[in-house]
Amino acid sequence: MLPDFHDLDLFRIQLSSAPGPDAGAVSLATERNGQLTKPPAALGRLEDLAIWYAGWRGDAKPRIASPQVIVFAGNHGVTAQGVSAFPAEVTEQMVLNFQHGGAAINQLAEQAGARMDVISLHLDRPTADFTKAPAMSAPEFLEALQTGWNAVDPEADLLVVGEMGIGNTTSAAAICTALYGGDASDWVGRGTGVDDAGLANKARVVREGVALHASSAADGLDILARLGGRELAAMAGAIAAARVLSIPVLLDGFICCAAAACLQKTSPGALDHALAGHQSAEQAHKALLDQMGKEPLLSLGLRLGEGSGAALAINILKSALACHSGMATFAEAGVTDG
Repeated sequence: MLPDFHDLDLFRIQLSSAPGPDAGAVSLATERNGQLTKPPAALGRLEDLAIWYAGWRGDAKPRIASPQVIVFAGNHGVTAQGVSAFPAEVTEQMVLNFQHGGAAINQLAEQAGARMDVISLHLDRPTADFTKAPAMSAPEFLEALQTGWNAVDPEADLLVVGEMGIGNTTSAAAICTALYGGDASDWVGRGTGVDDAGLANKARVVREGVALHASSAADGLDILARLGGRELAAMAGAIAAARVLSIPVLLDGFICCAAAACLQKTSPGALDHALAGHQSAEQAHKALLDQMGKEPLLSLGLRLGEGSGAALAINILKSALACHSGMATFAEAGVTDG
């Protein structure tokens, strides 16, 4: 059972002391992979995916039976700076769409056989405008982290987290600028479709926020509290809980990865259980994945968020495991191995 935490230091301890992959399962899965009825490395990266997953689940012949998709929603005070092409009210409208099964993520989760949960975080109380104050107070940040942490089903065998929050590409760009440096223009993108003037405005807002907060931030979690949003904090909490539970994670796009990067900056092994589900069309996502050391499974020009790209990648991982666990060995098939 996952513990609750009452301060950020306890969360940090949970993150840094989480178990690694099962070396025995990795060894057995690697051995099995070498005996399957195929030439060595003929299935390319699918073979690596299966062995990686086997290690985290402690099972040399695993299958994915209970994937979970969680979409977190939050509103951002920084939208008052005109950083989005859409008003904040769209967040709540899209949450209703998720709940009624009408969004892309609903269809993709269903296709992947995944349970889907939708969690709103105080949509009536946007975070503070981070150009003027920290986005979240310490209690607000802890509450959001805990909400994400508690949302993970301990019986799940794969996790995808997604988001909905007008203005959250601005938060993600600010987080990346604070974590990795460079100019704000390196990290901002068009998000929901802002024009050139809107893009320049987003860069200005990110510069102001980073100038106010980055130098006094203690670590990645502090940056997330100061520049993020409740839905980003909840995604980070869920990813951390999955780490403690040894549940593999497929990361979604730019916003999800920005939240996850805060965990990695706080504890270097925090994302060992996570793969990049895809590379999105948001212009800075590739640079962020490079910084995180994550190679995406897919690159299809998606730019929707919601967990959509990662949900699509569930079936890639399922296919890798179907081959690994379902194929016959040379001995079982009566085929001579070389």
